[in-house]
Amino acid sequence: MTQKNRTPDGLVIVDKPSGFTSHDVVAKMRGIARTRRVGHAGTLDPMATGVLVLGVERATKLLGHLALTEKEYLGTIRLGQTTLTDDAEGEITRSVDASKVTREAVDAGIAKLTGAIMQVPSKVSAIKIDGVRSYKRAREGEDFEIPARPVTVSSFAVYDVRDAVAEDGTPVLDLVVSVVCSSGTYIRALARDLGADLGVGGHLTALRRTRVGPYKLDSAKTLDELQQELAVMPIADAATAAFPRWDVDARRAGLLLNGVRLDMPDEYAGRGAVAVYDPEGRFLALVEEQKGKAKSLAVFG
Repeated sequence: MTQKNRTPDGLVIVDKPSGFTSHDVVAKMRGIARTRRVGHAGTLDPMATGVLVLGVERATKLLGHLALTEKEYLGTIRLGQTTLTDDAEGEITRSVDASKVTREAVDAGIAKLTGAIMQVPSKVSAIKIDGVRSYKRAREGEDFEIPARPVTVSSFAVYDVRDAVAEDGTPVLDLVVSVVCSSGTYIRALARDLGADLGVGGHLTALRRTRVGPYKLDSAKTLDELQQELAVMPIADAATAAFPRWDVDARRAGLLLNGVRLDMPDEYAGRGAVAVYDPEGRFLALVEEQKGKAKSLAVFG
């Protein structure tokens, strides 16, 4: 591929279709972008749709630093049925009449699952237990426990409560919810735990991710749209949207690119990854403050 036709470095914000794994989307994007250098910033379950952030070419180096961001979802939780996978993909293991569950009880249950909580991921998640994916252990019938992990659910709201009847005739309740949470939070685990707390069981029947950090659904493109026209957010714009910005003069830009640890202004202390730009607005590097100096995380200049 000539330099002129080379795929630009940057992020692609995909509106993932249901039924695709995150790896399926990466594989599809490799074909669309004509490059092997494609990665994703955090997986999305096959059942779920919505925002999946991909990095193309040199922007793959940004992804590990983008993953630790806040995420936002719209979903539907069915109270009254428990499944093997905590979502609609799994076999139903228990059905209980949920028609007597009150809105007050739902709100009280949701309050317990809001804020800084300890969450046990689903057994069919991609969490590694002693180096082996949890879902692989579950498929092989292993009996194992996943340790609870700290996550933050900053907002968990119910928009609608709908009476419904499941296929087996059980009266159930469908809750339309929105969740804003930290990376690593499992929405289907919230559904499972809410149902368990209410004594009727619960699972997730639909999920749409509407935001990952600063990247929202309104800037996402479907795979079909990307096949027609590849929309890549330039790496400099992507970094500006995701990280604090530090502009340096030409002399310090040169020192930074030569491996010199620059003194960092106090305003960046404790802020995590910071994007550094030269006087021409070129994105040079991601750094973080360490003892007053700029420690390089990834260099792009």
